[in-house]
Amino acid sequence: MAVAAKTRKKLIEVSIPLEVINRESAREKSIRHGHPSTLHLWWARRPLAACRAVLFAQLVDDPSSCPEEFPTVELQKAERDRLHNLIERLVPWEASTNEVILTEARYEIARSVARGRGEVLPPLGQMKPQAIIEYLQSNAPPVYDPFSGGGSIPLEAQRLGLKATGSDLNPVAVLIGKALIEFPPKFCGRKPVNPEVNELHQWKGAQGLADDVRYYGRWMRAEAERRIGHLYPKAKLKDGKAEATVISWLWARTVPSPDPRAKGTHVPLASSFVLSARPGQEAIVKPVVDRAKMTWVFEIDDKPTKSDLEVAQVGTVDRRGGVCLLTGTPMPFTHIRAEGQAGRMGVRLMAIVAEGSRARIYLPPNDEHINAALVSPPEVPELEQDLPDNPRDFKTPNYGISRWRDLFTPRQLTALATFSDLVKEARGQVLADAKKHWSGAYADDLRRLADGGLGPAAYADAVTTYLAFAVDKVSEGSNTICTWSALPTKLHVVSAFGRQAMPMVWDYAEANPFATSSGNIERMTVLVSKVLDTALIATDVAGAIEPKNASENRFGEGLLISTDPPYYDNIGYADLSDFFYVRLRQTLGDVHPALFRRVLTPKKEELIATPYRHGGRDEAEAFFLNGMKLALRGLAAATESSPVTIYYAFKQSEASEDGITSAGWSTFLQAVTDCGLAIDGTWPVRTERAGGFRNKEANALASSIVLVCRRRETSALTITRADFVRALRRELPEALAEIRRAGVGPTDIQQAAIGPGIGVFTRYANVLNTDGTSMIVKDALRLVNQVREEITSSADADYDSETRFALDWFAAKGFENGKSGDAIVMTNAVNVSLNGMNEAGFFEARGGAARLLKRDELPDDWEPVRAGRATVWEACQHLIKRLSAEDGGIEAAAALYNCLGALAEPAHALARRLYDICEQRQWASEGRFYNRLHQEWDAIEKRAAALAESSSDLFSR
Repeated sequence: MAVAAKTRKKLIEVSIPLEVINRESAREKSIRHGHPSTLHLWWARRPLAACRAVLFAQLVDDPSSCPEEFPTVELQKAERDRLHNLIERLVPWEASTNEVILTEARYEIARSVARGRGEVLPPLGQMKPQAIIEYLQSNAPPVYDPFSGGGSIPLEAQRLGLKATGSDLNPVAVLIGKALIEFPPKFCGRKPVNPEVNELHQWKGAQGLADDVRYYGRWMRAEAERRIGHLYPKAKLKDGKAEATVISWLWARTVPSPDPRAKGTHVPLASSFVLSARPGQEAIVKPVVDRAKMTWVFEIDDKPTKSDLEVAQVGTVDRRGGVCLLTGTPMPFTHIRAEGQAGRMGVRLMAIVAEGSRARIYLPPNDEHINAALVSPPEVPELEQDLPDNPRDFKTPNYGISRWRDLFTPRQLTALATFSDLVKEARGQVLADAKKHWSGAYADDLRRLADGGLGPAAYADAVTTYLAFAVDKVSEGSNTICTWSALPTKLHVVSAFGRQAMPMVWDYAEANPFATSSGNIERMTVLVSKVLDTALIATDVAGAIEPKNASENRFGEGLLISTDPPYYDNIGYADLSDFFYVRLRQTLGDVHPALFRRVLTPKKEELIATPYRHGGRDEAEAFFLNGMKLALRGLAAATESSPVTIYYAFKQSEASEDGITSAGWSTFLQAVTDCGLAIDGTWPVRTERAGGFRNKEANALASSIVLVCRRRETSALTITRADFVRALRRELPEALAEIRRAGVGPTDIQQAAIGPGIGVFTRYANVLNTDGTSMIVKDALRLVNQVREEITSSADADYDSETRFALDWFAAKGFENGKSGDAIVMTNAVNVSLNGMNEAGFFEARGGAARLLKRDELPDDWEPVRAGRATVWEACQHLIKRLSAEDGGIEAAAALYNCLGALAEPAHALARRLYDICEQRQWASEGRFYNRLHQEWDAIEKRAAALAESSSDLFSR
């Protein structure tokens, strides 16, 4: 007989295999085909691996809370290791469709649910997979995400056999969620309805739905090419006979020159004239200027010299402003903005990029291709709306590009309107084919099917939604914010959303939607369909996403809450999503009328701190805090025996005298505290892409902090500020060590330390300042940062004296000059002489000046054996030097690693410490080097081991 649920400590409150979860979360970012992120763009989407692991660990009991089954510490550890092993098998992308592993995970969740109900399940081998799902559907708490966004959390709840529910204020997010978790189960196992269906094929999951999306997508492409294909002519090659399909037309915006000598002649605004930097395939645009006539034309040089390439990299506009191509006169942004706002900004075709048999072909502009682009676009009322008044993220209104339609060329407007019309026409075909296909077996059930949202009309609506998503994906690469990548590995059109903003782009790439490169309609349809191919979901796994405002939500009770709320003011979801909303409203307004009843997405209610909406930063922060309190108070009341998990990834950024704080973090955590939640655990989960220049070189936040919360105990104590600091000093050292063992990099250490620190703070009912007032979260964060710095700097004592001096000097001066007198004082503090530092080989004191030598001043052939008394400082700096050298990299760094011996790991620790100093001093450019060494450390160690083994084998032979 079932009993009332007993509160048990969950696995996520004790231990999870963080390193594996982080590795798979980072790896997942590079997976494209079939991944749900390719269904439709949404910003800051959480990796499925992290969501799956967190949900599993949030529901499964930790063995320590089951003493009746695991009475000893040894048995508890063995069981915990077994559960960790299951998570390690569960989180890879390949496991997302592995029913054997998923069934095992569902069973473990069901076992914990049963344990809480006083029930005992039969062994796994005696339960059918479907019986496990039925038990979870009937007895497990429904998973609810009140900020469902891109749908990662509800999707993974559904994959684990749980009732998946969610909501979002944004209608675009709601539609993405419905397409992920509502539509596929409704039509699971159904055959396609298109005329080319293979009747003998065994259609599993949503494969039939995927096949129909591909079929009607092909029809759309063929019909669109018949209607507007003449707008996309082929390019004649140099011989004047052969033709090639155009991949993209490259355009430069123009404005009248401010120089009176040019008499208002339009001159180009181009950030670069390089078309290809690929070795052996270099090509540039060469402006040919006639200053006597004040005219210019673009030509193509497909055999440029190295000098030509260097010149071409410098365009006519950069961050400081522009320059007139004809006269060299500076064109400040004030002039460019004024001309744009006056409607005097034009465009000029720079180059044509065509498909070659083995390489891209670059051709000069010609009248045929210029005239093909001169088309009168159709009127689309939805696109006449103004762009958001968002000065931080939307830069184009400054230049007169102020409506949504202004972001597109006339040809792009025509093509996208044609695709939207064809989506509507496709719906009629799907509906007719579905009625015909289902007229036999389902003839008597059509009314019931329609009533349950499972009939031909509902099916046609689903297919139509996916086709509209494909059009949205085309629009990402078919607008005037797209650019051409000339990088050796990426000769293609780059979509508008390289970052979470709408920047101003001077030279843009117009993709051909009928080519085979980026932005073509057929490829986008296939990408959407592949997501459905991998949607291996049972028909009776419930799922629902609703449009709701989390601040006003009435959650109900008995839910399992896992959510990823907005990050203060980090991303303007509503403003950005209007890019898609205006077209989806045009295409799907009749299909989903409840979602597209507004002209634009809701803004006023959106729970982000946007000063331009609320009359200033203080008002915006108050709005965010109050709204988040309401939402968190609701979810705190909705949960019972399981903890709440909250993802949050807002980087600390505001420097102050006593530490680095962040309005985003402090405001959010204040809301957590005020609504009665205590942080019971924190896990820095890698949720952003690892790799690439931005993340390896820049100070890019890579982790979300997953906060594990429970309702604060009513018996919680009140303590003093001094008690709080003592608790931090007692608990933070081990917490920081655990964070580093989990592979958290330098960019994330400060962020990750917030978790255990603020966990101590929220454990107590109140922390009293010395004047008797209650401490607020912002002040608690400062103390957490101070204690973290104390703990981190205390490890400096383990370094050699020369390194300790260099570290102190670097913290004070960086690589800038200082005074020899200061150097003498600092050398005395670490028991080393100034002469000794001069002899160390990386410090120089002459006359009254002293400084650390920069890396490029250090000897290229340094080796610790020949250096005499080698130091940790030298080991660290030389590793970075070799890693960063043009002829170096991981291979060179690994070779040095093998020479360092016991110096290697201290050098790694020193890099983390130096990054910390750079972060505090806001030395971003120097910090990148230390961050990169950490990012590449695993690769360096693996390559070093391989080199050592190879050397050993050679010696043995």
